[in-house]
Amino acid sequence: MSRTITVPENPVSHFLFNSTRSAWIWLIVRLYLGWKWLEAGWHKVNSDAWVGANAGKSVEGFVRGALAKAEEGKDVTGWYASFLEHVVLPNAKVFSYMVAFGEVLVGLGLILGLLTGIAAFFGSFMNVSFLFAGTLSTNPLLFILATWLVLAWKVAGWYGLDRWALPLLGTPWGRVNR
Repeated sequence: MSRTITVPENPVSHFLFNSTRSAWIWLIVRLYLGWKWLEAGWHKVNSDAWVGANAGKSVEGFVRGALAKAEEGKDVTGWYASFLEHVVLPNAKVFSYMVAFGEVLVGLGLILGLLTGIAAFFGSFMNVSFLFAGTLSTNPLLFILATWLVLAWKVAGWYGLDRWALPLLGTPWGRVNR
């Protein structure tokens, strides 16, 4: 016999992740994070080495640097080095476009508060990819903030387009199966 136990939510997490009273906190986080992504992506979109005639050159340089770290036994694990060498490097041009335009889209989504949780998820995915490749920089901070936005997705876009988009789009658990 299966018995479900429901653990009540604590007031702090309820406030942060379910109450629109916390939306102003997430607005500040969203705008900061969105600006960082938009700025990084805009620089890449306007760079010849990312989306111009030399598209893929920056990605090739980045990957070769990560592979050198892996060979030295520093910061890059073997499985990720293998992924970089056999998947990313041969497709550097495609990854170059994906990163450049992905960063712009994540930035716009966060700034506008449109599909905030999804934008934050893809931003954190890129941060983790950069971290696995041995690039520290601001990636840990951006990853943490994006992860918090993913957790707060229901209220993080309240002062943004999600206030209207989410009720229109609905959620998978809000639909009635017929």
